[in-house]
Amino acid sequence: MATRKLKDNIHEVGAIDFDRRLFDELIPLPEGTSYNSYLVKGSEKTALIDTVDPAKVASLVENLNELNIEKIDYIIAHHAEQDHSGSLPFIVELFPTAKIVTNAKCKEMLISLLLLPEDKFQVVNDRETLSLGDKTLEFIFAPWVHWPETMLTYLKEDKVLFTCDFFGSHLAATPLFVGDEAHVLRSAKRYFAEIMMPFRNLIKQHLEKLKTIDFTVIAPSHGPVYDRPKLILDAYADWSGDQVKNEVVLPYVSMHGSTQEMVEYLINALIARGVVVKPYNLSRTDIGELAMDLVDAATVVIGSPTVLVGPHPLAAYAAFLANALRPKTRFASIVGSFGWGGKMVETLSAMLPNLKVTIIPPVIAKGAPREADYAALDNLADEIKKSHQAAGIA
Repeated sequence: MATRKLKDNIHEVGAIDFDRRLFDELIPLPEGTSYNSYLVKGSEKTALIDTVDPAKVASLVENLNELNIEKIDYIIAHHAEQDHSGSLPFIVELFPTAKIVTNAKCKEMLISLLLLPEDKFQVVNDRETLSLGDKTLEFIFAPWVHWPETMLTYLKEDKVLFTCDFFGSHLAATPLFVGDEAHVLRSAKRYFAEIMMPFRNLIKQHLEKLKTIDFTVIAPSHGPVYDRPKLILDAYADWSGDQVKNEVVLPYVSMHGSTQEMVEYLINALIARGVVVKPYNLSRTDIGELAMDLVDAATVVIGSPTVLVGPHPLAAYAAFLANALRPKTRFASIVGSFGWGGKMVETLSAMLPNLKVTIIPPVIAKGAPREADYAALDNLADEIKKSHQAAGIA
């Protein structure tokens, strides 16, 4: 692939991965991804900001060759995760005089993960600067977006903020800058849900810090570059804020139809009461879509049959996922069925300690649902609506 010009003497030289469909052996990538690496040429020094996933190092080298780069003085390492840092050993070998510029925590992690020699590093502190001659890099520590060592780089003269995973999106797109805003925002929201949401309270603090910095471009390490930063800044303020919507996310699984009947009844009952419902059949669900809808929902209801006295494994996984992602959800409940007994409700409820939710009494049927069970589902729908109204979101 060819290089892409961001500004004079600033080029994106990374790689677009159109074919990748799974990240961390966990996260689906329906639209691929990119590993953005940026070359900044100053009047005296040249810096490479992040590298690429090791599988795409040939693309990075090809792009550097296209620009006739014979020397790199600094390699800025924002984050130790291998999709950004994994090519460092190769690039350091190619440019042996280059120093890896990073913070102390990232240095420690890079040595551990990549076995890099300690003398290759130049450690910087928060808000420290590095001169390239006519261009100045300022380093801004941003721990827990989404690892503890993450930092950002601000290119002062060009007002470009390089943000690594912060504001990223798993989207393989050839235009360098955001074009279809709705499409990019949907990918960015999915990325936020899957990766950033567990740290949303810290993200709010970092957003406040960025208000003091005068930048006109946000250049993340995944997905398109924002030449109108307000678009993604406003979105992150919304997603990381505390406001929820009049929505119920309903992940469920059914083995023999009883839980399915209950879920379908509850969906219709909620619709009749003016509540938006987003059901997910867990045997078919893309977990990224489920995560994205957890960003805004006021309530989560998990539907599960009882399997060997506990929840179905897919329902347990949904509870585990919600607990790990820590959405701003306010309420939760459970619907499902059992044959002879068990502790499905207790087990699922105990799997949600990170969610600061009010538990609305579950509805559990013995075998196929009967009239009393349908009445209980109507009551559950009433309680959800009342809870939303009391919270000022219905």
